[in-house]
Amino acid sequence: MKGFGENLKYYRKVNGISQSEFAKKMQTTQQRVSEWECNKVEPSLFNIIKILKIFNITFEELIEGIDY
Repeated sequence: MKGFGENLKYYRKVNGISQSEFAKKMQTTQQRVSEWECNKVEPSLFNIIKILKIFNITFEELIEGIDY
């Protein structure tokens, strides 16, 4: 089952950004980014909007293929 975290990790890696760099851009911790990528917690709507802006993608692209 594919979750949000796999897509987030994919876009982070495609953009050549480490978890640490991404955390700084998101104004959060590397641990929180890891939790998102491991599907332990989901980001807030506010953080999802920030993710879309950082990667310059649509919400549909971010959630593509996710099984809920």
